[in-house]
Amino acid sequence: MIGCAPAPQVAPPETAASPPKPAADEAAKPWYAQSAGELAAMNGRIRALIDAGRFQDASAAVSATQPLADKLLSVPRPTLEAMKAASDHDDLYGRLLLHDGRVGWARMTFQKNLVRWRNWKPRTAETEARARAAADAVAECDRRL
Repeated sequence: MIGCAPAPQVAPPETAASPPKPAADEAAKPWYAQSAGELAAMNGRIRALIDAGRFQDASAAVSATQPLADKLLSVPRPTLEAMKAASDHDDLYGRLLLHDGRVGWARMTFQKNLVRWRNWKPRTAETEARARAAADAVAECDRRL
């Protein structure tokens, strides 16, 4: 079977005249900051829906904004603002899951936030507070399991 496979592709050797091009930093582009701002604004609206007891509307809004959160996190080095917006989005999703009694799924979502903030560099008072809040949410899920 190995003899039937195509030959491996060999990359041409690099020359001193053409250094490798660095990948474009997507997080530095204008669309990125704009998208982070949009997600943060939507998170505020979703939080208001939850506070008003409109859980179905909040759930629909979380689902609608998930692709935006995924897009922000798809770059190699997301900005702190984008990470906060995505983290808040995940926290809202986890709260909705918890409200619906889906404790295991909520725990997984909060755990993702906990890992995200424990590994963030540089560590600041704000990132430490976010890690503690995520740990508290995980603990709340553990109490309900």
